[in-house]
Amino acid sequence: MANFFDQFSNPVDHTAEFDPADIQQNKVMGILAYFSWLVLVPLLAAPNSRFARFHANQGIVLAICEVGVGIVFGILGIIPFIGLLFLILMSLVQICCLVMAILGIVSAANGQCKELPLIGKIKLLK
Repeated sequence: MANFFDQFSNPVDHTAEFDPADIQQNKVMGILAYFSWLVLVPLLAAPNSRFARFHANQGIVLAICEVGVGIVFGILGIIPFIGLLFLILMSLVQICCLVMAILGIVSAANGQCKELPLIGKIKLLK
């Protein structure tokens, strides 16, 4: 259980692996990556930026999780009686996704490359 909470309080920081000039030049692209489908903007506007791609990867994984949770819990939410429980759970998961998006935005705005809790290790972009 301690490892679970460590992911929130002490995320893996990859900032030292990135070029400071790239970070400074692409902070806005990193921030945009966490606004759902605006994640495409950094991929198209800064395709050669490692910093923008790091945050775009985090944003894509977060967006996929949000859509997946919405679909699964939305379907389960129509089940009589226990459906209400699933709808409440979906709301809690969506709040967690919002918190992770805020953490990502703050990380990008500060020029850091910190992995998001729980989903940060998933790599979809190279």
